[in-house]
Amino acid sequence: MMIWWILLAVILTAVALWAFQTAQRLNRLHIRTDAALAALQAALDRRAAVIAALLPEAQPLALAAETEPLVHGSFEERATRERQLSEALVPLGPDLPGRLIDAEVRVQLAHRFYNDAVADTRALRLRPLVRVFRLGGTAPLPEFFEYRS
Repeated sequence: MMIWWILLAVILTAVALWAFQTAQRLNRLHIRTDAALAALQAALDRRAAVIAALLPEAQPLALAAETEPLVHGSFEERATRERQLSEALVPLGPDLPGRLIDAEVRVQLAHRFYNDAVADTRALRLRPLVRVFRLGGTAPLPEFFEYRS
């Protein structure tokens, strides 16, 4: 009978260690996602500032985009503003100034890093055991940001 109690204690200890390590990993993934979102916000704001400097007629669009924060649950408004800014660049054609190309590349990289972080976080958060034990806590499930330049 003593063997069963020892075996039960070992199993419970293993489950507790797994849950603790998984919760810690989720915490790190959420921190990574938040940092990537801040970097994406900065890259989008920089792009809007460059567009405003190069195209004075697009200044109101750029200002509207910059004042729209990237907040979980309300990405659609910022994505709409970014599409409007991209449409304002059409008259420039394929010959974009170097500063704008640099800003576009930074946005694309930040966008990719953010969506990769979201994919990793969601993959772990949506596992059945993680959901059963509620290891994600009360943090909202991160969402992808759709950006098309």
